[in-house]
Amino acid sequence: MGTTWSVKLVAPGASLRALHDAVQARLDGIVAQMSTWLEDSDLSRFNAAQAGSWIALPEELFAVMRCALEIAEASGGAFDPTVGPLVDLWGFGPAGRSAAVPDDRRIEAVRRRIGWQRLALRADTREALQPGDVRVDLSAIAKGYAVDAVVRDLRARGIGSALVEVGGELYGYGRKPDGAPWRVLVETDPERDDGEPQVLRLSGNAVATSGDRWHRYRDGDGEYAHTIDPRTGKSAARAPVAVTVVADEAMRADAWATALTVMGAEAGSAFARERGLAVRFVAADATATATGEFERHLDA
Repeated sequence: MGTTWSVKLVAPGASLRALHDAVQARLDGIVAQMSTWLEDSDLSRFNAAQAGSWIALPEELFAVMRCALEIAEASGGAFDPTVGPLVDLWGFGPAGRSAAVPDDRRIEAVRRRIGWQRLALRADTREALQPGDVRVDLSAIAKGYAVDAVVRDLRARGIGSALVEVGGELYGYGRKPDGAPWRVLVETDPERDDGEPQVLRLSGNAVATSGDRWHRYRDGDGEYAHTIDPRTGKSAARAPVAVTVVADEAMRADAWATALTVMGAEAGSAFARERGLAVRFVAADATATATGEFERHLDA
């Protein structure tokens, strides 16, 4: 996934080397299914399949694709697992920046390949339809799933307390030896968010953050964020500096953080409140707002 992982845990007497190797093997297996960088991954095999073919998927990849389509529908397409070609067009993919900002003609040409509605799943056989020239990219949800998978494995091994992190997405459960819950700082942009530091309690829940400050570039008089709106094909205008989501699953927190970043602070905040989501927004002007559900997770 091009990132790092860490696990903090309470495991008296356990072999840390054995636990480390088990976590690494688990993550390697997820990468082998969901990577778009490996030509022989299960996802790459699906992306290269012939138009009109139904492709059998491993159980975990199928589960992530199903969740991705659920959130794509619920968000009105603000989250779209087929957006990869647009990300490449805007210079945020593996190939890096192109010579110029794409014009409307090029954007519309690529947009014809985009659309989560073109995908279909068969739950009974765990198959997915490749409609033709659709490239699924799960980078906005797979890290979260990886966190959840590691948590399940640790629980199965009898580990009663842990804080798991993959690429910045986290899940905490149980208590530390002093009886305190796991605490994590809410991620913000220190250059633009000058509010008081906020700390979240994680006790059987996950947190994920997305935003525009990690990847962006200037071209002439314009500044372009890596947050691409699948609905317009363009870099999201005035995307929030940071969107932090707390949820029961890291997979869903990860995907919702992306969707709400695309929506923007104002529309995203209204959507989150209507849906009862636990979200904090830091807008481009450094104004921070949070839903009541989010504030209930803050450390007093």
